[in-house]
Amino acid sequence: MTTRSNPEITFTRLPEISPDEIIAHMNDPRVTEHMPLATFVWDEAFCGKFVGMKEDCWQRDGLGHWAILGDGAYIGWGGFQKEGEEWDFGLVLKAECFGLGARIARKALDFARSDERIPFVTFLLPPSRKHLKGLDRLGARLVGEVDHSGSTFLKFRLDTK
Repeated sequence: MTTRSNPEITFTRLPEISPDEIIAHMNDPRVTEHMPLATFVWDEAFCGKFVGMKEDCWQRDGLGHWAILGDGAYIGWGGFQKEGEEWDFGLVLKAECFGLGARIARKALDFARSDERIPFVTFLLPPSRKHLKGLDRLGARLVGEVDHSGSTFLKFRLDTK
């Protein structure tokens, strides 16, 4: 883990990261506190399935979730996933890196703005998330509530073009 407060942020593919790192990250209750679909313990089998599903998105759509690095060390995952005709942006950071979310989101959104396939992005957040000013500062606007896999989420939209 990086100790600098302003690490260099880079993106790579999830298979480049040790499954043990992802498993430890995703079993941290501080990380999953606002993830209503994370109702299980991550193990090696599930991690392999998860990484495979994210790689399938890259194969199908030419874009997907990245592993996010700070000064070369794994600090989380996130990116764009096609949901129907929309590109949804997700970001899941290690607890000690939560403060880097806005910087990482801006870098990823710069990527989206340069990609002609992405006229807008959506964000799905559980209603338990109360600190939403960061989305407002990015220019995202609340669309409404949606059901995703049996859980309610607040859906936001940000035009990129």
